[in-house]
Amino acid sequence: MEIHGKWWIVLSAAETKENRADERPVNELLTPFIDCYLKQHRPVLARSDKASSALWLSSNDGTPITDKQVANVIGMTTLSTIGVKVSPHMFRTCGASTAATHGGENPYLASALLHHSDPNVTNASYNRATSLSAAESFRQIVRQYAKR
Repeated sequence: MEIHGKWWIVLSAAETKENRADERPVNELLTPFIDCYLKQHRPVLARSDKASSALWLSSNDGTPITDKQVANVIGMTTLSTIGVKVSPHMFRTCGASTAATHGGENPYLASALLHHSDPNVTNASYNRATSLSAAESFRQIVRQYAKR
């Protein structure tokens, strides 16, 4: 939803897995991509001015995509781009870890991304940023000794 020129995620309790309403601003870095999808791509997918109000539409027939179709799109997109079919659960783990690693000024971005009310749940079950940081530190140490 656009409010005063800024995009917001606005979900009713019925639209969330946890049955909790959620409202939060979308980072401004995503604005051009949201605008492009809504102005250029979604109308093509909708094939009509009287399309569903659903945000994500099927490229096959313009109807709202189902949870199963979202899982399939995630798997097929990751397979074609990185060569590995990633499950929705692992995709969430990747999202949380990326948010924790690069979210700097947004310390709770990972838990917000996954709609967790307790950041400890995110950190215990999804966030692998600490492991990534440790692996990077180890890589730097190995490189340092390999140069000798």
